Amino acid sequence: MNKRTAAAATTVIPDAVVRTMIVCVSDELSQVLDSTRNLERHLGVSGTSCPRYWASPAIYPWQRRQLIDLRKAKTGPRYCAGGPIGLLDLAGMRHGAYVGASVRHAHWARVVAGTKAATPWPVFLQKHLSDPSACPMDTATAEFNRQPRVQAMRMHNAATYGPGHLDLGDLEMFQAGASAYANYHALWALCTDAFLTEAGDRMQPASAFFADRITYLEQAARYLDSLDESQRLFAVTLHDS
Repeated sequence: MNKRTAAAATTVIPDAVVRTMIVCVSDELSQVLDSTRNLERHLGVSGTSCPRYWASPAIYPWQRRQLIDLRKAKTGPRYCAGGPIGLLDLAGMRHGAYVGASVRHAHWARVVAGTKAATPWPVFLQKHLSDPSACPMDTATAEFNRQPRVQAMRMHNAATYGPGHLDLGDLEMFQAGASAYANYHALWALCTDAFLTEAGDRMQPASAFFADRITYLEQAARYLDSLDESQRLFAVTLHDS
């Protein structure tokens, strides 16, 4: 794992976890990807297509072939791995993610009511990475889990089945407030963990900390807004290297 180390200190900043990436592709390349999925050869990315985009409900049947990996749906929007921006329902995705995150934050607030703010996991991971002998991973994990707010979330997850689980990795975002949490997920729905531009430049958070995630999403969202509706996007689930 790559680590960014300050020149005058031994502090190691934990890397951001990147599982999903949005890639800008050409019209010709999108057809190749749709038929072969050979991402590493054509994009230098090891992964598989990720049907996460909502197809626009206003597209004509003949336009469906322009979408990558289009999936049928019994109810709700049809999903695809990408296609021209003009044929994707990005506004619907953003709104849906915002509403869902708002509901999830309200639920989280009830679960952790009465507990003090907790130190997020990246802080403990940083202590471990900076001095593994002084702070082994087991110790870092135990200290994180010992916090009452984390215990409340874990206890809820232990007693809950299905989509009601609360992601411990979202703790720092939860604690930033309902609006910040909802806006984060609204932007993440469109930009995910990383973005590969038309020029082949890769954008992603500089670290696992929420502040760097915000910086990335701000840059990626502005770049996305600058693209023409004919630009094709492709969502990729990355393979572990």
